[in-house]
Formats: sequence, C-alpha cells, structure tokens
Amino acid sequence: MGLAEKANNIDTKVTLCGIELDNPVLAASGTFGYGREFAELYDINILGSFSFKGTTAEPRFGNPTPRIAECTEGMLNSVGLQNPGVDAVIREEMPNLAKIFKKPVMANVCGGSPEDYAIVAEKLDHCEQIGWMEVNISCPNVKRGGMAFGTDPEAAASVIGAVRKVTKKPVIAKLSPNVTDITEIAKACEHAGADGITAINTLLGMRMDLRTRKPVLANGMGGFSGPAVFPVALRSVYQISNSVDIPVIGCGGIQTAEDVLEMLLAGATAVQVGSANLVDPFACKRIVEDLPEVMKEYGIPELATMTRRKSK
Repeated sequence: MGLAEKANNIDTKVTLCGIELDNPVLAASGTFGYGREFAELYDINILGSFSFKGTTAEPRFGNPTPRIAECTEGMLNSVGLQNPGVDAVIREEMPNLAKIFKKPVMANVCGGSPEDYAIVAEKLDHCEQIGWMEVNISCPNVKRGGMAFGTDPEAAASVIGAVRKVTKKPVIAKLSPNVTDITEIAKACEHAGADGITAINTLLGMRMDLRTRKPVLANGMGGFSGPAVFPVALRSVYQISNSVDIPVIGCGGIQTAEDVLEMLLAGATAVQVGSANLVDPFACKRIVEDLPEVMKEYGIPELATMTRRKSK
C-alpha cells in the first residue's frame, strides 16, 4: 500500500488465484505489448499486472491491412494475433520484460487446436515471472471450419483441459461474448480445470466504407471494443460470477476508476483495461491513481472485502 493509501486508510490490494496484487488493474492482452513502450512513459510497476501479447506456437504475421477502424464509442480490430512465436517470446521478450516489470505477469495463450495451446503453455510454464496462463478460447478451431473454441462448451473444455495438464500455474479462460449463454461456457471451463475466467473478449462487428462499398476492414469483420461494450461486459461478469466458484476478471470498455468498482460490485476480482490504452497511453496509470480517492468517495476502505468470495 502506498503512502497516500495508508494515510487515507484505503487498501487497494486484491488476490487473484492465490497471487496478491497491489491493485485490481491489469492491462489487457493486445493493448499493452510486452510493456516496453508504456515503460518509456511511466513506471508500469504501479499496475496490478498485465497480460502480454497473445502468443502462438509459431510466429504469426497477422491479418492483411487495414485491420483497425474507429467506431462511435469504440474501435474494430482484426489484427490476427500477430506475434513472434513462443520460442522468441521466451528467448527475447521475457528477459526484457523482467528488466522493466518486477511483478508476476499474465501470459495470453493462443492456438488453432488443443495441442497447439498445450505446446505454448508447456513452454511458458518454465518462465518464473509468469503468474497466470490466460487462455484465449476466442481463437478459431482449425479442425472445425474456423468456429471459435469459445462458442462451444465441449470445445472450450478441450482447450482448458489440454492446458491444465501441462502447467502448474493458474489457468484463466478468456471468454468470447459471441455466444447464446456465456455461463455455459464458463461452467464448462471451470469443470475442465480453469482457475479463473476473463470476460469478455471483443464482440463481433463491422463497418462499411460508403465510397468503396466494401467493408472497412480487409477481413470484413473484426472485434468491437471500447466504452460501448461496457454494459455487455458488466452483465457477463455478473452472470458468470453467479454461475461459477472461481474468480472473474472483468474486461470490456473500462475507462475509469468508477468502472473498476462497478465491475467488482458485479462480481469481478480484478479488471483488465484494453482499448483505453490505445486512445490514452496513460489510461491505466490514471485509473490506478484515481482508485483510492474514488473508493474513499464511495465509502469503500478496502477492495478485499468486495472480492474475497472468489479470490483464490
């Protein structure tokens, strides 16, 4: 706890899957890279943690451009999991990350089959600084025509089960909102061995270019994120937290410290800030610094009392 928090008797600490965080604010995967660019602007150790760039077994160049488009109260992206591959991440990114961030970090694991996910997770399991494995089950299942793993309970469970077998670290399933009942996916992941849930990933959306009469994104559709999705994310967190007995990380449209508290009231143990980082690189810093004063304003002396039920 910092001096200001102690002076005001405000405690921002929470516990996520057995690991204590100074505060519940994490930067979401895909919006924070490996932390280097942000570390040039401020001390990123003020964050609770962050989830680094989605990692696959082999290097990926990503989707063709254009792959990002602005929308009212949000943005579309179809980056396509561009990353250097797990071996390069371990060899190059993890040593550099350790120089700028001194806390446990979250790895975001991706793949086209349960076997792919397991390969990535098994290799990352040996990285001491990785505290959690966040499993992105919004990836397309190459064996089932590209349908995302996260849209089917059985497929989601197969991925979580495969990762669970190869890592001793907490496994967190990152869920897609593009389903009929997100609680069924969450329960399937819990039964397969997940230690936590991140909700939500991006909504599926698109924009049309009136001049070309074609979709703005080269891929046609992409993930919609930003403040417009916050009510959907909040609803999902509320439903999931009342359906499973594992902690939930709230993600989707968080812009302010007030949004953080709403997520925790809905049942989240921690939160992830995503698109806000792309609009304002100081977004996470601002939210972390504002949180104690907002807690004081609403008469919340410690966050642990709000999150204790499913923190472990």
